[in-house]
Amino acid sequence: MSLEGKKLGLALTGSFCTFEKAFQAAAELVEAGAEVYPIMSFNAAGISSRFGTAEENIRRLTGICGRGIIRTIEDAEPIGPKKMFDLLAVAPCTSNTLAKLAAGITDTPVTMAVKSHIRNGRPVVIAVSTNDALAASGKNIGQLQNYRNYYFVPYRQDNYAGKPNSAVADFGRLRETAEAALEGRQLQPMLLPPAEIRV
Repeated sequence: MSLEGKKLGLALTGSFCTFEKAFQAAAELVEAGAEVYPIMSFNAAGISSRFGTAEENIRRLTGICGRGIIRTIEDAEPIGPKKMFDLLAVAPCTSNTLAKLAAGITDTPVTMAVKSHIRNGRPVVIAVSTNDALAASGKNIGQLQNYRNYYFVPYRQDNYAGKPNSAVADFGRLRETAEAALEGRQLQPMLLPPAEIRV
């Protein structure tokens, strides 16, 4: 399904090392003709790191999407009642956010956005980025994969030697995952071969 004219929410949580990939994926969605509405968690919008200051990250995201960021719980709540989006992607999605979504906890702009959006039975796309995907977060990933209307960007172990429990989504496949999700399909294969590393 084409993304032309589709309204997509794009939510970033605090996996700062994948922000550059998220920005590139956002640009690809815009180039595909989607109207992209940026959302950031409190941490994503408020913490500066070696991957960029909070102000720089906000400026880049607003520049790509061409609109302001939803960054409060109050601003995220109307997403569902107003049926603002055809699809909502959480990219990157940290282990903290995975756990909250699996448990139904709504205490950040991103978790509120998902809760509000999914009440309409519309698709949510998850791009995992966590060092414990194959450990403590494994049960939360499995739980969300078993829920209706959740779809996952294909992911892989990113450093099986140095971080054997870590997994990161292939952000370059966010667009095609969104296209499939709008058709009610999970893009396959969902589990990708591990990234090549030198040991």
